[in-house]
Amino acid sequence: MTAPDYLLIGHVTADLRQGERVLGGTVSYAAGIAHALGHSVAVLTSCAVDEPLVQPLRSLGALHVIPAEQTTTFENIYEGDQRRQTLHAWANVLYAQDIPQTWLTAPVVHLAPVAAELDASLFAAFPHSTILLTPQGLMRRWDASGVVSFRYWCDAALLRYVSVVVFSRQDVQAMPEIAAQYAAAVPHVVVTDGANGGVYYHDGVPRAYRAYPAHEADPTGAGDVFATTLVAMLGRVGGDVDRALDAAARLAALVVQHHGVYIPSASDIAAAGIAGRVPPANQ
Repeated sequence: MTAPDYLLIGHVTADLRQGERVLGGTVSYAAGIAHALGHSVAVLTSCAVDEPLVQPLRSLGALHVIPAEQTTTFENIYEGDQRRQTLHAWANVLYAQDIPQTWLTAPVVHLAPVAAELDASLFAAFPHSTILLTPQGLMRRWDASGVVSFRYWCDAALLRYVSVVVFSRQDVQAMPEIAAQYAAAVPHVVVTDGANGGVYYHDGVPRAYRAYPAHEADPTGAGDVFATTLVAMLGRVGGDVDRALDAAARLAALVVQHHGVYIPSASDIAAAGIAGRVPPANQ
């Protein structure tokens, strides 16, 4: 195994939709976007050893699975812009010791928890990498019946290893002031707000960015796509955050028009303001 350009760490999920199991989880949405943008991709995850849903990920890059008795399984019910979420099954915790040695030098590492599955050891495991954290899975707890609710998580000791944080306004609607806490701890923070755009904080200073209109079919994964595009593009546009935010907003508007994990085509990428496939970072 060689070091990937873009390493993802988190649970793949089985999402229950109309009686069917479909592939989900931040790593699943993000892997397709990073691959479409020309990055070599690797995923560290945990799921059932015989989980058929992960097969599409194998075509996108390297996949290292920590075997579990079951795959993390969610059911999401949307009512307007509100989501009612239930956790039906949970895989295994992921630790720094689970990372293949050659992956430790990945230029970009995306910590992508969905259900508090990341051990604290992972944050300090990549001293030379740009670390993106999408913390929604750390801000979740669930009761005995699996009903998910908000949990406070903003660990400054761990966030000092992180360069970029992206989460949605809906993720923190129970405690909106947490956005300022993240902005004080991490150099780059984005709070997305769907069709309303969002707010980007640079060293704690906020400024708004716009969204793009879309005929929404499925909002699941839009924030994951946004976050991945933002970080994947920053190095390609000379650190021009405005251009990277614009490309991220365009691709997020595109994927919400499709159900499930959607991998954009070359024409989709071009429409997002990116000229064809972007070469890997080490070329």
